[in-house]
Amino acid sequence: MNNNQFGNKGWTPDRIGNLNEKTYLISGANAGAGFEATRILLSKGAEVVMLNRSEAKSKNAIQKLKEEFGKTAQVKFIKMDLADLSSVRNAGNEIIQSVSRIDALICNAAIAQVPKQQFTVDGFESQLGVNHYGHFLLCSILFDRIEESKGRIVVVGSEGYKMGLKTIQFDDMNWNKNYHPMNTYCHSKLAQIMFAYELQDRIRAANKNVQVYVCHPGASATSLIKTSGGLRDRIIWGLVSKTPLVQSANRGAYPEVMCATEDNLREKAYFGPTKRMQTGGPVGECKLEPHAQDMEVAAKLWTVTEQEIGQKFNV
Repeated sequence: MNNNQFGNKGWTPDRIGNLNEKTYLISGANAGAGFEATRILLSKGAEVVMLNRSEAKSKNAIQKLKEEFGKTAQVKFIKMDLADLSSVRNAGNEIIQSVSRIDALICNAAIAQVPKQQFTVDGFESQLGVNHYGHFLLCSILFDRIEESKGRIVVVGSEGYKMGLKTIQFDDMNWNKNYHPMNTYCHSKLAQIMFAYELQDRIRAANKNVQVYVCHPGASATSLIKTSGGLRDRIIWGLVSKTPLVQSANRGAYPEVMCATEDNLREKAYFGPTKRMQTGGPVGECKLEPHAQDMEVAAKLWTVTEQEIGQKFNV
């Protein structure tokens, strides 16, 4: 799409007004785009609750943020491991008890290109379990609290949704027969995106007051591959990330921050960098492939997900 609604330079954080008294939750916020999104939101006066699995890394991140924004910076951490549904439930309950309003929940955390088939605590293929199932459960637990403040859910997808199978592998969700680091990752990101569009439809049908947006970071120098990819992928990405083809983690955070704060965005859309095959450049609305909008598959995925995680998502 050539006509960027934000002009030639695309969306930038300069468009954000005062975010005092607004609260944002970000999964995977102690590094990469999640950390940079936290920085941007804090710089505008918001409160940020980081949802991370590592206590040590979270404390270190908070220390850095308070050094930058002052000791009064409103940032805290709640422990949550998306690979363990009981951890997600515990975090959800803690959030409901301690966070009185949620202006946006940003589903940012992910693992990618895990070299060999691994399973979550609950027995799910790890990339689908972390990227999709864990976030689905979290959104379901927090939905009513988000609606109370007419808030938003931001799903951080990936251009990977265009690769791999281009549909959901219902007959083998754990990829026991054909595990592949990249294809299986793409499957998990497609599932996230389909969940978001299905959630939009269910919200509209129920006349609820929550907005759902889907974005992607483009090619950004984050720690995603470094933390979960195999050695070969880590070496290749390490070299590529030093070239002009890859933008900074700060730029990679722009789409999710835009979706959390910008008014009058189209919901049935897909936002991110719009140039260089959507890997970089000005942030705006991107082309969305038809297979991500197969609502029959999305509805089935919703039902299967509820069955797998053992929880109804009541919209």
